[in-house]
Amino acid sequence: MQILAAAEPWLWGITVTVVIVVALIWIRKDQKRQIRRALQNTESSLKEHSRREAEVLTRSARMLTREETDRLRGEIENAIGAESEEIRQREKRLEERELLLDKQLQSLLENEKQLNQKQTALRKLESDLSETQRTAEQLIEKHKEALSEVAGLNPDDARDRLLEIIGDETKMEASQISKAIVDGAKDHAEEKARRIIGLAIQRYSGEHTYEATTATVLLNGDEEIKGRIIGREGRNVRAFETATGVTVLIDDTPNTVVLSGFDPIKREIARESMIRLVKDGRIHPTRIEEVVSKVTEENDYNLADVGEEAAQKAGVTTLSQDVLSVLGKLRYRSSYSQNVLAHSVEVAHLMGLLAAEMGLDTSKAKRIGLLHDIGKAMSEETEGPHAIVGADFLKRNKEPDDVVNGVASHHGEVPYDFIWGILVSAADAISASRPGARSETMSSYLQRFKNLERIGASFDGVDKCYAVQAGREIRIIVNSKKISDEQSYDLARQVARKIEDELQYPGHIRVTMIRENRFVEYAK
Repeated sequence: MQILAAAEPWLWGITVTVVIVVALIWIRKDQKRQIRRALQNTESSLKEHSRREAEVLTRSARMLTREETDRLRGEIENAIGAESEEIRQREKRLEERELLLDKQLQSLLENEKQLNQKQTALRKLESDLSETQRTAEQLIEKHKEALSEVAGLNPDDARDRLLEIIGDETKMEASQISKAIVDGAKDHAEEKARRIIGLAIQRYSGEHTYEATTATVLLNGDEEIKGRIIGREGRNVRAFETATGVTVLIDDTPNTVVLSGFDPIKREIARESMIRLVKDGRIHPTRIEEVVSKVTEENDYNLADVGEEAAQKAGVTTLSQDVLSVLGKLRYRSSYSQNVLAHSVEVAHLMGLLAAEMGLDTSKAKRIGLLHDIGKAMSEETEGPHAIVGADFLKRNKEPDDVVNGVASHHGEVPYDFIWGILVSAADAISASRPGARSETMSSYLQRFKNLERIGASFDGVDKCYAVQAGREIRIIVNSKKISDEQSYDLARQVARKIEDELQYPGHIRVTMIRENRFVEYAK
């Protein structure tokens, strides 16, 4: 009992533990059942939800399928309808094309029928033509024989005569065509050129210039100064002429000393030196040499100023000092008594006006016009035409190629690579040929008359030739039996070309050809 009593707490503990364990097991099993039941319920609910959703989706899918089917059916029906309409349109076009082809085929058949008829007619015409040709050949042979008997010509001579007649007729027709073409081109070109040049001349008016070979120095009423100028036994005059290279003319004209020389620069130096010597009053060989030397140095220094002043008048800038110095020398050069520097400024203005009318660069046109005769300032120093000499000088001074070519080509020594050479030629002719611009000596004037009449009379068929209108026109009377109207036109062109090749003259020379027939009969 003591043992049981002693063991009772331990048993109670085990019992309680067993009971707790059994309770826990039962609780866990109950939980598992509840969990299983909950899972089953959840599964059932999920299945039901899935089934319901599946039904909903199925119904939606069926509805969507029906709508999509209806839409696709509608699209297919529309496409089929469009295709059917297009097929009907194609069938209609094919029917129309078949009708058109039938008409064309019918037309081709008609044309073929007509062509066969024409071929038949053509073969008949060819047969008739062959027969006619044979007949004509027989007649020609008969006529040839008859003509040979009458004219005494063999067939070769007759053929040569026929070819000569045909050649003359062909030349006449070619001359008429050439005349019509040239007249048309001349009318158009002259009208446009006349308008441009006329506008340029109207917009510019230059002064009339005249140069002489002498310079006059006034003595201001002091007649005794003439004796000092002459010096003892003429030594002062000789010293002055030696230093300046000009001739001193002291005559009975009161208060005047005349300096004569062909070199305008030397003449200008002599004039200024004489003025200074007369004003100073001290005139002897040493003083003369000093004054002439000083004036020469000042004149060389002032040449650039003269050139710059001319460039400003012409509206030309950026010229080098070397170019300005040479340009200033043109002040002392003259051509047919026209001052070359004034002429160059005038040509520059005319060039600018012509370029403006044609839409070209006016500043470059003025530059070329101002420099076109610069070679005349060095023509004594360098051999060759002044246009080529001036162009080489400008090229050495870095002027542009178009400027150099414009200067070099303005007299035709080199080809026109740019339009500037043609414009310079026109402006140069305008400046040189306007009334009062230039003057000629009597000998050169008469010589030009003789040369014009000589050239006009050098052609066959010319009876008489006269130079009229101060050498601006040549009138030629031709033999009407030797020269026809068409040949007169060609002869006028040949005379004009020969004048251009052999003579130099300002402006233009008109060639007038006169041909007339005179018939005289007497009433008895």
